[in-house]
Amino acid sequence: MIVERISDTLWRRPKLLVVLLLTPPALWLGIIYLGSLFALLAQSFFSIDEFSGLINYEFTLKTYGELFIPANYDIILRTVTMSAAVTIAAAIIAFPIAYFAARYARGRWKAIFYLGVMLPLWSSYLVKVYSWKLILAKEGILNWGFEKLHLGWLLQAYLDLPFFGGNSLSTSVTGTFLVFLYVWLPFMILPIQSALERVPVTMIEAAGDLGAKPRQTFRHVLLPLALPGVIAGSIFTFSLTLGDYIIPQLVGTSRRYIGQAVYAHQGIAGNIPLAAAFAVVPILIMALYLWAAKRKGAFDAL
Repeated sequence: MIVERISDTLWRRPKLLVVLLLTPPALWLGIIYLGSLFALLAQSFFSIDEFSGLINYEFTLKTYGELFIPANYDIILRTVTMSAAVTIAAAIIAFPIAYFAARYARGRWKAIFYLGVMLPLWSSYLVKVYSWKLILAKEGILNWGFEKLHLGWLLQAYLDLPFFGGNSLSTSVTGTFLVFLYVWLPFMILPIQSALERVPVTMIEAAGDLGAKPRQTFRHVLLPLALPGVIAGSIFTFSLTLGDYIIPQLVGTSRRYIGQAVYAHQGIAGNIPLAAAFAVVPILIMALYLWAAKRKGAFDAL
């Protein structure tokens, strides 16, 4: 009887039903997620006492000033540069793959495409990273392949470059870049493929009928219409690279990225305010990026 009354009340008052359905996730979002972000933001306005090593709970911008120390500023610049490079490379590689899937893959081939893109996402993140570490190692299959093709000198010449090289690919900036690119590439392919499927074939054909060359059709027709998908994918690849700390920890040089700095300062060093300040940097960067993308109208077609 009580259940019937509740059912009748909710049926007569659909707004009440919506409120009841949204209250639990709203509370979770407000308390757990936003609450933790505000707590993080609050910690960044404190500082560490240089003598006792204890947190000084007085409002100050001193901790944010420490981000502009050359060592910390290099970490931020290095992370943003890597994120931008991974995003650009992922877009360049993903676009032709997504275009083929959207325009030519049908039936079984489309299923194979989705399987090929999604399959890496089903395996463990750490397994993928460690697999690439073995592939890129000095005794790995990639180095073995270069030697078999008598191109070992070429790989060694590349590894001798000041910034990109190292003792091996697994201990170089290039290795970090390649692993980032592999791990986040599916997050770029799928949004672009979805955007390209919404582009009418007749518009591409009309551009050709009007005398546009393939390059002009791509630049003035296809790319602007697919731009929302590119931006959506870039949000994933850029933000995920920006906050990751496991890949740089396992593959690459000893130079730190933002994620590693946050981990080190809140763990080993015990400098929670500086760790919080570092953690705020990706949030601000992504907020500015999303604001700029919205100003450009990139989300209108999503």
